[in-house]
Amino acid sequence: MRVTHLSLTDFRNYSRAEVSFAAGPNLIVGRNGQGKTNLVESLGFLSTLGSHRVSSDAAMIRAGEDAAIIRARLEHNERQILAEVQLNRLGANRAQVNRSVIKTRELPRYFSSVLFAPEDLTLIRGDPSGRRRFLDQLLMLHTPRLSGVIADYERVLKQRNTLLKSARARGVRGDQLGTLDIWDERLVALGSEIIDERAALTELLAGPLQDAYRAVAGADHGPRLVPSLSILGADEDEVMAATIPSVEAESASGTADAFRAALSGLRAKELERGMTLAGPHRDDLVFMLNALPAKGYASHGESWSFALALKLASAELLRRDSSSGDPVLILDDVFAELDQSRRARLADAVTGFEQVLITAAVLEDVPQALSDHTIHIEAGAVVDAGGADAGGADAPEHDIAEHDG
Repeated sequence: MRVTHLSLTDFRNYSRAEVSFAAGPNLIVGRNGQGKTNLVESLGFLSTLGSHRVSSDAAMIRAGEDAAIIRARLEHNERQILAEVQLNRLGANRAQVNRSVIKTRELPRYFSSVLFAPEDLTLIRGDPSGRRRFLDQLLMLHTPRLSGVIADYERVLKQRNTLLKSARARGVRGDQLGTLDIWDERLVALGSEIIDERAALTELLAGPLQDAYRAVAGADHGPRLVPSLSILGADEDEVMAATIPSVEAESASGTADAFRAALSGLRAKELERGMTLAGPHRDDLVFMLNALPAKGYASHGESWSFALALKLASAELLRRDSSSGDPVLILDDVFAELDQSRRARLADAVTGFEQVLITAAVLEDVPQALSDHTIHIEAGAVVDAGGADAGGADAPEHDIAEHDG
């Protein structure tokens, strides 16, 4: 898969932007603050429904405007796809594919990308929410139907938490709250599927992660991913993991039984705190290097290599298993952090992907092999697209039809 053309309206610092991309490597160059990262951020949103920089969609809408529009012309197996999303300050976002209205959450079915940026160091050093988000975004790209399962789980969780808070306010005991049992079963059904799918994905990543770490670090420090599960007693703040039962020893019903038991044992505490204390929304993924948790033990260089390897492994997994072929690989401001030898190793590692988008503040930071097609950005404008067609005839400006998705 590749992006052939991107059109932005009122996105970040762009009132309007039109830029075409080539197959293979594309280098986007501009001084800091000019808008190069904004271009790739918009494409990342199309495939993950989120930003790698901010948690609020409103932050991506140009100051003083009510909405931003992202349009991308995509190509896969000689099939052309026009994917569009309108981000709204008020109300739900809206999306279309080939001018047909779709639910916004369905966008990742049509476009697959993997983005690595300096912010990804928080995957190693930050709190569990970032690692959960990483896993779930990769799950939705790898198995698109799971976007619905995750969305349904979040709705049930919200309803259950509302019930718990209401019961706490009214002083209701757990044995007097029969309605909670109904929500428990739905939470267990959806949550168990997410837990099992995350575990399977973690196993699939193991081999590509080891290969990618060796490629970028030039050494093998035994990188591993270990699930830490709240239904088995792990706490968000604990470093060590309560691992999931082996797939051979336990069935899906085993995960569900453990989930039910955890909810039963935690009911009094949940009523006291007014929140759900077990489930995939409380789980973590422990990153191990040299048999020690990377968080707290890995050096800056090791953490950087682990985060980069994690994204390269994700891209390799998607290229191997996804029906949409190679994801678009995006490297945002990565090369400035690397020495010459690591720059060369990274260039070798990404060679062969159908399309790679790279941002850099300094042209010389990027190996020559990745800079044949260069796009220059200045003050929210594409000033030189390296011969690319800057026209936007295939992306006329209009509002996207309203939809509740």
